[in-house]
Amino acid sequence: MQNEIINRVAESSLITINLEDYYTPGERVVYDLKGNLFQEIILKEKDFRAFVATHDWSQYQDKYVAIHCSTDAIVPGWAFMILASRIGPYAKKVVFGDLQALEQSLFQDALAAMDPTRFQDARIVVKGCGHLPISQFAYVEVVRLLRPVVSSIMYGEPCSTVPIYKRKK
Repeated sequence: MQNEIINRVAESSLITINLEDYYTPGERVVYDLKGNLFQEIILKEKDFRAFVATHDWSQYQDKYVAIHCSTDAIVPGWAFMILASRIGPYAKKVVFGDLQALEQSLFQDALAAMDPTRFQDARIVVKGCGHLPISQFAYVEVVRLLRPVVSSIMYGEPCSTVPIYKRKK
């Protein structure tokens, strides 16, 4: 058939990696220590410990939690440690930082579980568009992990890519 349409992308040796496949589903929340500060600058240990003893930590059940302080206060490190110790038994994960730090940590865990050697000498396209919020960290991390083993990395869609890396011959 001379008018047959051939899908050259489907027949190519390109492997598409969709970072949405590495997105950890689940509710993300931030615990801001600012609410525990006196006049948003001082942490009073006695008041903080009383709060910690009576607060319902079960509200963090099965959630991903970032703990931080959004004000410019000097907060002793032990305060974050206490929060982590109380939230930890309920949450799926607790990190220090904002939502971006939480997202980075989740992607780092997910991508660390990937076996880069299964892409040995492959031509990779890292999918660029999707429906989930993919952190820029994830794009950099996937390049870091794959660069030593693949022959090339491109960004975008197989029909329209931006070259990122190509191994020298």
